[in-house]
Amino acid sequence: MVPAWLLLLFLSVAQVFAKVQSAELYVEVPENYGGNFPLYLIKLPLPPEETEGEIVLSGTHDMAAEGPFAVDPESGFLLVTRALDREEQAEYRLKVTLETEDGRVLWGPQPVLVRVKDENDQVPHFSQFIYRVQLSQGTRPGIPFLFLEASDKDEPGTANSDLRFYILNQAPAQPSRDMFQLEPRLGALALSPEGSTSLDQAAEGPYQLLVQVKDMGDQASGHQATATIDVSIVENTWVPLDPIHLAENLKVPYPHHIAQVHWSGRDVRYHLESQPPGPFDVDAEGTLHVTGELDREAQAEYLLQVQAQNTRGEDYTEPLELRVVVADENDNAPVCPLRDSPVSIPELSPPGTEVTRLSAEDMDAPGSPNSHIVYQLLSPEPEEGADGRAFELDFTSGSVTLGDAPLRAAQNILLRVMAADRGGAEGSLSSTCEVAVTITDINDHAPEFTVSQIEPVSLPEDAEPGTLVATLMATDADLEPAFRLMDFAIEAGDVEGTFGLDWEPDSSHVELRLLKNLSYEAASSHKLVVVVRSVAELVGPGPGPGATATVTVLVEKLVPPPKLDQESYEASVPVSTPAGSLLLTIQPSDPISSPLRFSLVNDSEGWLCIKEVSGEVHIARPLQGAQPGDMYTVLVEARYEDEPTLSTSATLVIRFLKAPSAWAPTLNPVPTRHLCTPRQDHGVVISGPGEDPDLAGGHGPYSFALGPNPTVRRDWHLQALNGSHAYLTLALHWVEPREHIVPVVVSHDAQTWQLLIRVIVCRCNMEGQCMRKVGRMKGMPTKLSAVGILVGTLMAIGIFLIFIFTHLTLARKKDLDQPVESVPLKAAV
Repeated sequence: MVPAWLLLLFLSVAQVFAKVQSAELYVEVPENYGGNFPLYLIKLPLPPEETEGEIVLSGTHDMAAEGPFAVDPESGFLLVTRALDREEQAEYRLKVTLETEDGRVLWGPQPVLVRVKDENDQVPHFSQFIYRVQLSQGTRPGIPFLFLEASDKDEPGTANSDLRFYILNQAPAQPSRDMFQLEPRLGALALSPEGSTSLDQAAEGPYQLLVQVKDMGDQASGHQATATIDVSIVENTWVPLDPIHLAENLKVPYPHHIAQVHWSGRDVRYHLESQPPGPFDVDAEGTLHVTGELDREAQAEYLLQVQAQNTRGEDYTEPLELRVVVADENDNAPVCPLRDSPVSIPELSPPGTEVTRLSAEDMDAPGSPNSHIVYQLLSPEPEEGADGRAFELDFTSGSVTLGDAPLRAAQNILLRVMAADRGGAEGSLSSTCEVAVTITDINDHAPEFTVSQIEPVSLPEDAEPGTLVATLMATDADLEPAFRLMDFAIEAGDVEGTFGLDWEPDSSHVELRLLKNLSYEAASSHKLVVVVRSVAELVGPGPGPGATATVTVLVEKLVPPPKLDQESYEASVPVSTPAGSLLLTIQPSDPISSPLRFSLVNDSEGWLCIKEVSGEVHIARPLQGAQPGDMYTVLVEARYEDEPTLSTSATLVIRFLKAPSAWAPTLNPVPTRHLCTPRQDHGVVISGPGEDPDLAGGHGPYSFALGPNPTVRRDWHLQALNGSHAYLTLALHWVEPREHIVPVVVSHDAQTWQLLIRVIVCRCNMEGQCMRKVGRMKGMPTKLSAVGILVGTLMAIGIFLIFIFTHLTLARKKDLDQPVESVPLKAAV
């Protein structure tokens, strides 16, 4: 019995824990409590005492005025007034409220769960007092043949209801005292290994077993009960079955009985498995059935296994095997396999060559008359007037061979053959097999050129490599594209490899092209022999040397026309220039070329003349009628001395200036300007001399022109911006980097001036600024002065170190010379 104070302490701890964990209060009450009542359970969290109201307790159906629970209004404790029975009711759900007289709730409801704690006050009971069971010989050891059942009304899942089963006694005790074994937890009764061996040797029994059930699990204490098991031993009827033969497509009502099995023990369940799965079943009495028609072609044989099992699906003994054989009937016609592609036979194949071998398949039983197949050729039939058949057929093997009738290349033939089973006897089944046969081409024709002689082809000496010389066509009488592939080659006439052939792999034409430059002096003509051959090996007689075609190429000697050093020429002269004055000289671009002869073509006024050999252009007569500002254009023509037919021409433009009253004075050079080379988009702006009243005599407009020097006109370009300024730029992409003095002639009215423009041409950086050599910066020390400073610094450091070491040495020597008593002692810390 639990002391009251200990129970109150436990309930108080439970109360605090319940407040922390959940809004619902939880308390346990021991079942059949034998202490004093009332028993205080838990203190309720009532409001302060000043609150007026009545405590109301409500809950389960038995909460009447004389119910087992109440609330002490003074202490606020929930209490129980009598002992509780868990089997009668396991838990109580209560609600506590504080209400006024008119029923208004002042506090709550506060839920309280009261659980009755179980104690072992119930005795277990067997489901039967006497169990009677039959046990068959052949039952495997450890396989339960009986399951004992017992119950206990104590709380499930606790030790009070944890049941164990035991065998107390076995009668008779022969041939062994331990013929049986009982699983304590499940109550499964089975033969022991010794008992199974004894039953298989001789029938014993019957046996009577006294069994016990006890609660409290494996503990020694607990309640128990007993029961009796009568076990009768019966003969084993689980015997093998003979094979069963069933006809396919059997027309009978289904399910159809085929066999019977029987297990002589009790509580047996039969289970059937089929390998492979088939339409078979077994009922509760052990009767085997086939549930549908069988097809031998789908499955010719089945292996059935029947199992005798207990209620847990465990086999009492080894399964019985039953072999089911499906008998054949002639229900399948022969079938020829499908062919993905036609059968190919080369043309000119000799008679007797096998075309194909038919192999029709019959799904009926192999080796039986139902699968004995013979063949018959249906088509093609012999043509009228033909000496023989194109095909022959062996009716037993299905071999199709070539006959005597010839076949043509690219001919397509459909063979139709009938295949019949049962040797073609009455009642046989048949089907038609079709085989597509294609007579393939063989490479028995050599290619040939359509034209064997090509007319002479003329090529200039400067023809570029890759130039098409001629196109040759070839034909091949074969039909197969692979046999029509041709290979071309230059067989003769091209020792240096000057020419080459170009063709596509499947093309019937070849292009003869120039590969190297021609030379008239090396060879004025070429005679090429082109050969064509079949890429594939020819069948039949030898391939021979191959067909050829001859191409003659004539080389035309080519002399390039002359070239002048400029495409056009310009000159500026005053209208008062006297006759005989030299304007400029026309020169060839290549001085080493053949000598040229020069002439003027359209000198309509006759003002000019040119020397035929030197190309010097002079004023032929006074420029009467020429006005300042006019332009006069003539055409200069140049011809080779030894090739008069080859010529070139260039335009010569003469600009007329006003006649100066006096020679143009030369002005002082303008400030230096800088320009970049290679040429960039920069120039020099030149202004007229109008700012100098002594020279200008007035203000613009001015005309600007470069000096007559040909080199200046070649290297520089001058463009007028307006009447007072001009723009000077580089005419060539590259001009030598140095200082240049560019003369510019400026004209105004009757006056002429010459400006000397000083321009420095230089290499420039990314920003367009001239890159110059940088001299030594002022204030930077020389190498000699730097070395002197370094040596002086090192010497000063050395002298300072010598001074320190000397001072330390003298101080140490002075300390050593003093007596010991005069040396102060170090204080110990």
